[in-house]
Amino acid sequence: MTIQSKMWISNTCQEIQHPWTDKCTNAVAGLLLSSTPYCLKVYTMVYMLSMIMRHKIPNKGDIRKMILGILQSTAFLVTNAYTFTLFACLIRNLLGGFHVSTVGFIPSVLSSFSAIVVERPKRRPLLALYVANVATETLWNMAEARGWVKSIPNGQALIFGLSVSVLLYIYRLGLHKSSTCKDSMFDILRIFVGKTEEGPLKSVHPTNVEPSNQSRTPVNLRSISGLVQIYSKFLAAVKGRHQCCPHRGSCLHYALIGGLRPLLGGISLQVALKTLLNIKNIIQMKMKWRKNIFNTRTLNLGLFMGSFSLLYKATSCILRHSFNYDDARFAIPASLVSSISFIFYPDITVALYVMWKMLQIIYNVGIEKKYVPCVPGFTMILYTFCTATLFHAGIVEPRALRESYFKFLQAISGERFCKFQLEPLDAFGYDTGRATQEVRQRLRIINKSPLPKWSLADW
Repeated sequence: MTIQSKMWISNTCQEIQHPWTDKCTNAVAGLLLSSTPYCLKVYTMVYMLSMIMRHKIPNKGDIRKMILGILQSTAFLVTNAYTFTLFACLIRNLLGGFHVSTVGFIPSVLSSFSAIVVERPKRRPLLALYVANVATETLWNMAEARGWVKSIPNGQALIFGLSVSVLLYIYRLGLHKSSTCKDSMFDILRIFVGKTEEGPLKSVHPTNVEPSNQSRTPVNLRSISGLVQIYSKFLAAVKGRHQCCPHRGSCLHYALIGGLRPLLGGISLQVALKTLLNIKNIIQMKMKWRKNIFNTRTLNLGLFMGSFSLLYKATSCILRHSFNYDDARFAIPASLVSSISFIFYPDITVALYVMWKMLQIIYNVGIEKKYVPCVPGFTMILYTFCTATLFHAGIVEPRALRESYFKFLQAISGERFCKFQLEPLDAFGYDTGRATQEVRQRLRIINKSPLPKWSLADW
């Protein structure tokens, strides 16, 4: 990456952020008007989907609560959008130019904090977790572009394995039932590992342990009878069930059936999602079933879910057979072994989501045990910093930003994001102009009109 040549540029905000109008007030008002319908549409779908997933017929109170929630969340997202331009123009007019930090980061800090105050406190942790997920990937990409870090093959599987091992250790201890650790993440993990592995563990003392002073008959490996004896013991261990195992039936049946159910569930989920996303093509009879549905990629989620459950349960049973007792710490090696299955579905978003969930729960435990201080407003601070990082990357270093979030910025801005004139930012040394053009071409973002929606250019 090119070293910064200078930190200040004297361009006006019209030359960079709103070239369609010379009035900052018109630019702010236009963004307010154009972002509102999109934000309203997004949160209407989110709240309606949440209502459907509750599996109950809503009453008048539920509908009223949903409508108020939609309006409040829409106000939050709209505030985050239009106040960014408001603060960017204000800071530029006060300073007489742009610093590398005032192009995107500092205005977004002010706009993000203003927005998160509007949102309901109950939804703030979820929003902070989402932007932290995307910002973590973005910061890594920025550091990698500078040569500070280097990605390793299947690194997302390592992140997933370490994070899920901590969560499943908590699950086996039974701490997830406490108010401190209670989280929907454990409901998801229960689908993979089953309720039988849930803690706290029951103390079981094996009764078939041979006395230590009892001599064992040595097995002659050179004879056929000795090999048959070893094979018989192996079958007995596989087909049998250790007294410390919490499940019913044999360990082999427990592991195989435990892997088969998530396998079929994952494949069914992928088929359902792809069908839903292609419903328009299905109605128009233009659906290419073999290309979009019936392909090997449809199996990836199912293979991940099924092999994770199979490996976790098999490893747990092997450890119980080997040590002749059950222990919550067995969840750690079992999780690390089962995380190998992540190579079937190497989604960095999933890995980072599990990591941040783990950090959130560990932080709550640390506060309860008084190992770490409770930072007032930490969720709001996290959301503000991470969102500002994403806005900065979207404007100054677009190659580092996740493509889906770049599209989101384009949509929430009323297609203004692709109309920014970012070539002057090349003075900061990040090759911003060419990088932006590459990203826009890759995402097929085209300027359909010289003016954005609600440009207010003639006012």
